[in-house]
Amino acid sequence: MSNSSSITEFLLLMFADTRELQLFHFWLFLGIYLAALLGNGLIITAIACDHHLHTPMYFFLLNLSVLDLCSISTTLPKAMANSLWDTRDISYLGCATQLFFFYFCATAEFCLLTIMSYDRYVAICKPLHYGTLLGSRACVHMAAAAWGTGLLNSLLHTASTFSLPLCKGNVIGQFFCEIPHILKLSHSHSYLREVGFITVSACLFFGCFVFIVVSYVQIFRAVLRIPSEQRQHKAFSTCLPHLAVVSLFVSTAMFAHLMPPSLKPPSTSSPTLGLVVSFLYAVVPPALNPLIYSMRNQDLKDALRKLI
Repeated sequence: MSNSSSITEFLLLMFADTRELQLFHFWLFLGIYLAALLGNGLIITAIACDHHLHTPMYFFLLNLSVLDLCSISTTLPKAMANSLWDTRDISYLGCATQLFFFYFCATAEFCLLTIMSYDRYVAICKPLHYGTLLGSRACVHMAAAAWGTGLLNSLLHTASTFSLPLCKGNVIGQFFCEIPHILKLSHSHSYLREVGFITVSACLFFGCFVFIVVSYVQIFRAVLRIPSEQRQHKAFSTCLPHLAVVSLFVSTAMFAHLMPPSLKPPSTSSPTLGLVVSFLYAVVPPALNPLIYSMRNQDLKDALRKLI
């Protein structure tokens, strides 16, 4: 193919070649997808219906659940359809749409996790200023900033990536459309602009990560100074689920994109490992987040019991 204008569809990487494994993957993906829909849907409904949960922490958690639903709905249904119908193709427009929503959700979610760490920092380290620093208007503005950052970052990456001439075929070595695999189809000298955008995004993510780490250092220092063991336990119970979600999100993404070459397997098995790793950071966090947040949060568990 001479350039991207002649490409009408891309070919995605399949999880399996045999029909039995394809059907097994379909049912596995369907179970994970339904669990994610149920878990995130219950959290959204419980927070919206229970006035006791109309606080900044649960407002941000509601936004996180909406983003998780959007994120997993971007990648998994297409993988399910390909496994069920034994196909690999995705249209050019469908690929661009999938890439846009995936990076939109990923960026907005990490920004939101950063805001949630700030919420926990203010609640534990500056409780007397909590109502002032995290009023309803401030919470709406911070959530809007997270969604807006995700939208802007995704627009820039999608427009930059799909404006490149694609001259190395249309086979994407991934089960969904992702920027590094699309860049491999372009000229080696034509994607410097997109590399610049990736560098800016990496700096944004690194800044958010440093903010989260510094916030939790301050939080743990403040919690360990609390004389009451019961209050310490309560403080930890509100922080640990968020910290677990951040760790899951960051560790899987870093393992996928920053794994040293010496740890990568030979080329014969790297596609399989790549699929597994990408599945870990694209599908597992949205499905596990509701479980993580509901395990140690008594208020949320009580609201879910009332709802059910």
